[in-house]
Parts: sequence; C-alpha cells; structure tokens
Amino acid sequence: MPVAVYVLGLSVFALGTSEFMLSGLLPPIADDLDVTIPQAGLLISAFAVGMVVGAPLLAVATLRLPRRTTLIALISLFGLGQVAGALAPTYELLFASRIVAALACAGFWAVGAAVAVAMVPVDARARAMAVMIGGLSIANVLGVPAGAFLGEHLGWRAAFWAVGAASAVALAGIVALIPRIPLPEQRPRLARELRIYRDRQVWLAIGVTALAAGGVFCAFSYLAPLLTDVAGLDSTWVPWVLGLFGIGALVGTTLGGRVADAHLFGVMLWGITASTVFLVLLALVAPAAIAAVALSFLIGVSAFFTAPALNARMFNVAGAAPTLAGATTTAAFNLGNTGGPWLGGTVIDAGAGFAATAWAGAVMTVTALGLAALALRLDRRTPHRPTRVVTSSADAPAPVERSAAAH
Repeated sequence: MPVAVYVLGLSVFALGTSEFMLSGLLPPIADDLDVTIPQAGLLISAFAVGMVVGAPLLAVATLRLPRRTTLIALISLFGLGQVAGALAPTYELLFASRIVAALACAGFWAVGAAVAVAMVPVDARARAMAVMIGGLSIANVLGVPAGAFLGEHLGWRAAFWAVGAASAVALAGIVALIPRIPLPEQRPRLARELRIYRDRQVWLAIGVTALAAGGVFCAFSYLAPLLTDVAGLDSTWVPWVLGLFGIGALVGTTLGGRVADAHLFGVMLWGITASTVFLVLLALVAPAAIAAVALSFLIGVSAFFTAPALNARMFNVAGAAPTLAGATTTAAFNLGNTGGPWLGGTVIDAGAGFAATAWAGAVMTVTALGLAALALRLDRRTPHRPTRVVTSSADAPAPVERSAAAH
C-alpha cells in the first residue's frame, strides 16, 4: 500500500473526529448555548448536510485542478472551520461553522478517495478504502473519547481547538508526503462523469449506503444521553464507551477490508443484518448498563465491517467517473448521517425516549438490507461490463468487471 494512502488515512482522523465527536458533547453544548439536546443534535445533521451538498459540488469544482493542491486547500479550510466553531458565541454561528467545515471535509473525502483508489490495483480497492476508513475508526477510538473527555473537564470548545491542531498536523503530512498527482492526458469531462447516474445500480448503492449509515447514526448520535439517562451510567463513563465503539469500528474496518474485495455482497448483507440485530437488542435492553455498553462495541464492529464494501461497491458500478464516484459515496453516507440524527431527534421529541432511536435505526437498516438484496439480484442478471478508474495517465489500473469484482 503506498505511503500516500496512509497519509490520507491519518488526515481522515482529524476529519472523523470533528464529524463524530459531537455525540459525546451534546449535553454540554446544549447547556452552554441554551438549546435542547435534539437541537444540539441538529449540529450533527448540519455537518452531514454540508457533506451531502459539498461532496458533489466540490468534486465538480475541482475536477480539473491538481489533486495535491486541492487536498492542501481543503484541509486548510477544514481547520479554519474548527477554529470558527471554537470561537462561536451563539448556536447559529456554531451551526454555520459546522457547515463550512463539512464542505471542506466532503471535498477532501471525494478527492482523497479517488486518489487512493487510483494508486492501487483493482483487487485492492476495498483495502485502500479500509485504510482511509481506518482513520475514522481511530477517530472513534481516540478522537471522539478525547473530545468527550475535554468537553467534560475543559469545556466543549477545547475539543474544537484540539481538532484544529490535528488539522494542522494533517496539513503538514500532506505537504511533506503526498506526491504531485499528474493530471490525465485526457481532461476529465463533467458530462461524461454525470452519465453514472443513468445506472440504477448506482442509485441502489446510494440507497443502501445512506440507509445503512443512517440506521446506525440514528442511535449513535444520542448514545451519550442514552447511556446516562436510560442505562444510568455516570457521565464520566461516556468517553470510555465511545472509545469502545471506536475499538469495535477499528476491528470491523480491519475485518471488512480484508474480505470485502473477494466477498463484497456477503460483507454488505451480513454486516447490515448484524447492525439490525444489535440495534433491536439495544432498544430492548438499554436500561441494562452492561448490555448497552457491550452492544455499543458490537454496533461499531458491524457498521464499520460493512463500510469498505459500501465504498468499493460504488467504485465498481461508477468506476468510469472516479471523482464523482467518491463524491457520491461521501454524499450517500452523509445522507444517512443527516437523516439518522434527524429521525432520532423526531422520535425523542415525540416522547418515545432515547432508547427508541435504536428502533428507528433498525427500521432504516432493514430497508437497506432489502435494497442490497435487490442490487445483488440485478447484478447477477447484468452482463459483465468493464469499467476503468483513471485519475492520471500514470495511474491507470486494469479494467474491473462489475459482477466479478462484486462477489
């Protein structure tokens, strides 16, 4: 695996920490800014909305720009967004800073994923994406619990300052270690890349990804109040449980990345099924603290076990448009990260309680499972159609056959 792929994974650590750390900071943010916990939860949705909108827009805007320069600009903008969040005096300004940071994060993901996939052979795509997703896993193991710890002892703003510092470290790594990626001899054309949206398999991949992610984050976004108000744990336990979720995410990413290239649909179907089962169990046994803690770990395993396959699937069905494929995957994940917290907040506002977010999440993952089964059925009926991922003349991998690569 090229060292540049690991640099991208380390950069994603900063991005992922910012994206997910609010799950452990909702109570102090709500108290400080005088808003309800569901309103504070909308900050998670705000970031996700910025990712949904920003991924395709920035992918299009930077289509013909040098990849390395684009990554440097985006990680810099992301860091400035963290500083703005740390200084925000009102809920509205914090909300706006989250959207700005999310736009930069989305663009980085879209460009970084295309670069990572182009630098490895076709049969190593899922492993390359697992390295990047591993940055998210490490963020959940270290970054999110550290953010919750800082929020508990130094105030929630300290967590934003810490992510800003991590962004500066990521910027230094990109400048020092990411090579200049040559532009392709044939300039990318937007009209050609947009043709991927004519393929129903692309839309099925979007639906599966959005619903699978949304189901998990419907519950995860409100895990802190669930642990304290339902399971009865002291707030000092929250960072440790979030860290346990992150360890599960790291385990899941490692396992999924190893087997997804050879058994893509198997990983998708079994992973989403496991997430559904664990969410239902969490809804049923949330008042039992030990069970809630154990299920937090297992949900982390199942959700991130599925993630490399979901990423690789999009590049398999939309490989002729690598930048938009990466952007579309990013947007799909964050459609789920938008809809999940929103649905969870709606359930809470309706008086169903924090544990009911797990029931709502299970409904989303069951729907994702149905769409994945439909995609498999259609894939088996579709003749092999080779697609090629090319971001530069020097990085042109061999064709990948959709059906062959997907099983």
